[in-house]
Amino acid sequence: MDNQQQLEILRNRFGPEIVEWKEQWGELTVVVKREAIVRICEFLRDEPGLEYNFLSSVTGVDLGVDANPRFEVVYHLYSIPQRHRIRLKVRVNEDQPVPTVTGVWKAADWYERETYDFFGVTFDGHPNLRRIMMPDEYEGHPLRKDFPLRGYRR
Repeated sequence: MDNQQQLEILRNRFGPEIVEWKEQWGELTVVVKREAIVRICEFLRDEPGLEYNFLSSVTGVDLGVDANPRFEVVYHLYSIPQRHRIRLKVRVNEDQPVPTVTGVWKAADWYERETYDFFGVTFDGHPNLRRIMMPDEYEGHPLRKDFPLRGYRR
C-alpha cells in the first residue's frame, strides 16, 4: 500500500480531524487535531493493511515564541508487517495538553516524558508525567527556543 492509499484511508475515516498532509522524500506526514490523536493512533495500529505496531519516537518541535501554535508533537510510526512509515503531528500551544498515547503503545511513556522535560508540553492522562533527563529541581525546558544558552542564572 503506498502513501496515497494510506492517506485516502485516513481521510475517509477521519476527514475533519486531518488538518493537513504532505508527502516529501517518499514519507507521509499527516497533521491531526489534538483531540483525535489517540483514536487515529489506535486506528493505524489496528486497521488491517496498515498495522502500525511500532512507535519509534515521540518528540517535540518549538516553532518559536511568536508561532501560533508554538509546538508540534511529532509521532514516528512504523508497520513491521507492512514495512511502511508514517509521521503524525499535533500542533499545540503551551497551555494545551496532548492526550497521551501510552494506552496505544507503552513505549510512549518515556518518549512523552522526554518531550515534557525538554519542551514543557504536557500529556493529559499520562501515568507518570515527570522529568526523565533533567533533575527534578531543574528550571525551565532546555530545548525551547527562548531558553538561555547558558541556562538560567540564580
